Amino acid sequence: MEYALVITNGHIATPDGVIDADLAIQDEKIAAIGHNLAAHSDQVLDAKGQMVLPGMVDSHVHINEPGRSDWEDYHTGSQALAAGGTTTMLVMPLNALPARTTEKEFKRQAKIAENKSYVDYGLYGGLVPGNVDEIQKMADAGAMGFKTFMATTGSDIPGDFKNVDDYQLFRGMQAIAQTGLPILVHAENAAITDGLAAEKIAAGKTDIKDYVDSRPPFVEFEAVRRAIYFAKQTNVRLHFVHLSTPESVAEVTKAREAGLQVTCETCPHYLILDRDQFEKIGPLAKCSPALRDPAIVKGLWKKLFNGEIDTIGSDHSPAPMSMKRSQTNNIFDIWGGISGCQNNVDLFYDEAVTKRGLPITEFVKVTAQRPAELFGLANKGRLQVGYDADITLLDLNQSYTIKADDLYYKNKISAYEGFKVNDRVTTTLLRGHVIYRLDHGFIDKPSGHLLTKKFSGVLQR
Repeated sequence: MEYALVITNGHIATPDGVIDADLAIQDEKIAAIGHNLAAHSDQVLDAKGQMVLPGMVDSHVHINEPGRSDWEDYHTGSQALAAGGTTTMLVMPLNALPARTTEKEFKRQAKIAENKSYVDYGLYGGLVPGNVDEIQKMADAGAMGFKTFMATTGSDIPGDFKNVDDYQLFRGMQAIAQTGLPILVHAENAAITDGLAAEKIAAGKTDIKDYVDSRPPFVEFEAVRRAIYFAKQTNVRLHFVHLSTPESVAEVTKAREAGLQVTCETCPHYLILDRDQFEKIGPLAKCSPALRDPAIVKGLWKKLFNGEIDTIGSDHSPAPMSMKRSQTNNIFDIWGGISGCQNNVDLFYDEAVTKRGLPITEFVKVTAQRPAELFGLANKGRLQVGYDADITLLDLNQSYTIKADDLYYKNKISAYEGFKVNDRVTTTLLRGHVIYRLDHGFIDKPSGHLLTKKFSGVLQR
């Protein structure tokens, strides 16, 4: 058999373990994994002892087009993802303006994204006050799930995303359960976080320490328990985004063991950064939930090693530098969100696998396999025959320091600037085609496809 492309001399991270073999590609799929395959292709890519990983499936990305394209658009955001080894992104419905909370807006934004993304992409719809009647319509239009906030979010600008109260969450869960799709929840107690923040501001306590103290760990834990209880009443598939504490993850584990369809994500910044580093880095590291004490971060790593965390998502939440500064030195006025998706793979691999010994099979599960399964992305997330040839080459013998000039974001800022990374993405392939090379940049025009959901069942652990 003749193949379109064969990757040779790499360490291939299959679902069952790492093997030294060739990987052959035909018709955009992985056609064979074995030995001596290079003789059957005119196109050979020499991996030169690099890790051959499935492209990351980042299930938590904010693209701000339309309405706030100066924050991030599909072109720049997808370039950053591709350069960082991500081949699929699932895009949140907020921070674009208007937010993606109606069938009409869902279809309009799907059209806007066409021919702009370097990676494959899917779109979430949003659950906000008053749009329960739009849920099924957005599901029919291709939504991958529905994001909602228990914490206060949004602005007074018409069309901006708003959080739900308990009644709206309950009714939304009922509607979403009928679609079979998951609800993705930002879990923090709105009344307590808002009240604590107001107290701090009134007292003139507006530095980084005060912001962190206004969003203590228990506000996440309480909201997680409340959402799980509502999910039990409605039989909805519940996925928690960016959990930041081991206690919250433990509640998810308990719910799963009780038979509920509950899963969770954390982000690289909740594992790599802590509140002490936040004070050193400054506003570029502001996010919500807030960065945690080092002891909490250590406990979150334990949960990851125990297999209790299902997915790793970047929560790439960009903004212009002007929104990361305050004229009054009031951290509460600063936009909360970390730009980080370009370092999903290299920095997280360095911290998790190289430094801490996370098995490569577990790295692959949380970055590619499980998010693909959870969100019904058929034929993605695995280096396995028949799956899409979405592939990242990671050179463990290269190291570099993250610099703003190397970032592809619309706004070249990152909380990780200055970090040394002991590996580097050198090549990214989307469906068997090289789209990025470290030594050449981007190859050809954007070729990302809009993905439709092909749900294959509850996530298998």
